[in-house]
Amino acid sequence: MAAPGQDAKFFQRGKIEEFRAELHAAETKDKKFLKRKTVLKKIVANITMGNDMSPLFTDVVQCLGTPLLEIKKMVYLFLVSYGRSKPDQIHLVIPNFLQDCNDHNPLIRALAIRTMSYIPIPIVTDALNENLRHCLKDRDPYVRKTAAICVAKLYAADPRRAEKGGFVEMLRDLMLDSNATVVANAVAALSEIGDRQDGVIFKLNLATANKLLAALGESSEWGQIYILDSLLRYVPERHGDAEVMAERIIVQLQHANSAVVLTTIKALLYLMNYMENRRLIDYICKKMGPPLVTLLSSGPEVQYVALRNILLIIQRRPAVLKNDVKVFFCKYNDPIYVKLAKLEIMYRLARSENANEVLAELQEYASEVDIDFVRKAVRSVGRLAIKVEDAADACIQALLNLIETKVSYVVQEAIIVIKDIFRRYPGKYEGVIPTLCENIDALDEPEAKAAMVWILGQFSNKIDNADELLDDLLYTFLEESVEVQLALLTAAVKLFIYKSKSDKTKELVFKVLKWATEDVDNPDLRDRGFMYWRLLAINPTVAGEIVLAEKPAITTDSDRMDRGALDQLLLHTGTLGSIYHKNPETFIRNATGKSLKDSPALNAHSRAVLVPVARTQLPSGSVAVAGPGPIESHGDAAPAPPLPDAAPSPVSPSKPTPPIPPEAAAGETGEGDDDDDEPKGRPNNDPYSNLDGAFGNYTTDEPRPMGAGGRQGDDLEDLLF
Repeated sequence: MAAPGQDAKFFQRGKIEEFRAELHAAETKDKKFLKRKTVLKKIVANITMGNDMSPLFTDVVQCLGTPLLEIKKMVYLFLVSYGRSKPDQIHLVIPNFLQDCNDHNPLIRALAIRTMSYIPIPIVTDALNENLRHCLKDRDPYVRKTAAICVAKLYAADPRRAEKGGFVEMLRDLMLDSNATVVANAVAALSEIGDRQDGVIFKLNLATANKLLAALGESSEWGQIYILDSLLRYVPERHGDAEVMAERIIVQLQHANSAVVLTTIKALLYLMNYMENRRLIDYICKKMGPPLVTLLSSGPEVQYVALRNILLIIQRRPAVLKNDVKVFFCKYNDPIYVKLAKLEIMYRLARSENANEVLAELQEYASEVDIDFVRKAVRSVGRLAIKVEDAADACIQALLNLIETKVSYVVQEAIIVIKDIFRRYPGKYEGVIPTLCENIDALDEPEAKAAMVWILGQFSNKIDNADELLDDLLYTFLEESVEVQLALLTAAVKLFIYKSKSDKTKELVFKVLKWATEDVDNPDLRDRGFMYWRLLAINPTVAGEIVLAEKPAITTDSDRMDRGALDQLLLHTGTLGSIYHKNPETFIRNATGKSLKDSPALNAHSRAVLVPVARTQLPSGSVAVAGPGPIESHGDAAPAPPLPDAAPSPVSPSKPTPPIPPEAAAGETGEGDDDDDEPKGRPNNDPYSNLDGAFGNYTTDEPRPMGAGGRQGDDLEDLLF
């Protein structure tokens, strides 16, 4: 074995002709194969550097007859790189493959079978079949563990051949092997096959699961990860089975490898759904805390992975870290992505007992230099007030102190969250409104402007100069974003309802309604304008009851992820899905979903929110799509409903006259007076009734009323950031 650093001289760009000449020259006077070894090292180094060495295929392949293991390794490495791109020349290597598969040296046997599995060409796969079957029963465990992984590669290349050849059944037998490494590789191969959408379904029974756990102690770190991960394929039928299994794997929480720790936590969280012993569940939660805290002493990348997983875990099992909120206080040198993740966890762990500590920490963060972090900290102060009622007074005082700093982005974030606090505690903190009104000129972001406008409209009966403030904001109505325009429209209507006798208010609301219905292109804004116009014209009293109706108090329920979706995501703890907070099938092609399986041991709460995951199947029926050419007849297709006999009259939105000053109404008379008649006959509640036949024979995406079928499955969104 060469000393470290001695091979650096080989990493120099070389020419194909020079390497070919050196290989031919090495065939003579090279008893110890030193020249050949040197040339092959140069070639492998050039492959590593990204240089194309495929023209040397026939020359390199001739070196396979050399009995030296180091040379064979380099030639096989060359074949792994270029074998699949040379299907017309690969037959030259088949005799050497077959010879090496029967070599007395287990390293060479494993090397040959491994290289063959990397070349998914029919002629190689045919040669691999029988040799792989022998290697799976080889006397040497190194060959068996290599062959187990080769089955997964064969399955990826040709699933039907692997199933017909009985290789999946042979893998299942290898799970009971006497060697722990062989067991771990068999489990890894079966897991990879089972994770494919077209793969076999991989499940464990109690006996096999116990055998795998027996091999856990002797396995390598990655072997332990595969075995622990496979426990999610075992569905306990009795509470006792899940509890015994959890007690056997809980010792792995002390492992030094963070991947083993996270996989153990994933398995424990899964098994806890099938337990009824409350004391054991509390004990496991208590044991899971310290390993998670330990992960935070690693580098920032590992910290971030741990934090994103912790964010999921504490939503499902808050007891795990309920007393450890101080661990998540940010350090001055933390990267911004770690700080933001810690901030979210601090909010999740906040409760009456630690609210003052968390608030003090958040106030410090609000004076940092990183603008994104400061915004998130200020918003977290408001969320803390909404979540913990005992801390609301202190949070409001903290927000007022922040507003006094006159820092633009701090003031704007504070106003956004104070709007929500008004919704959470109606009638309690309205004394701060004058302070907010003083800072109205500092607002330049749409969300902050919309929040301030909402406050002006909602409390316009308590703000003496609300009409003046709104009038100032209306100067730029047509240039504002849609969010602000909608807020201004609603605020103007609220102001009119509160102060309907004021001429200035009447002029203001008329001006806004006219802009919204005539000068704006956004359909949402225009429709809302027409709706308010009709309400005010027909019955202003009813309009007041609708627009000023009592709103439900804001809660923190919307911050929580759906329980069924959370249970599903926790099955992906320690994977990319736990970082994105999305199921892998939503961003990885051909990935299969995971979900809790029903059994007599599954606790009632988990069963109530069970999310079944069906394997994707091709549609059995045909879909008719209307297109050019003659209409084809389909036996099972229902005829399209006939179009209505009467041609529909053009619909134009009507604008009845609202209660406005007579002088303003003088120029607006005679507009839309003839469209107020309602159609006679039975009312039709179907909003899509006028679309009959618009979709032809293609009815898959035809819209239907909500009552007809309901929503089939809501998209899972990340509610946490």
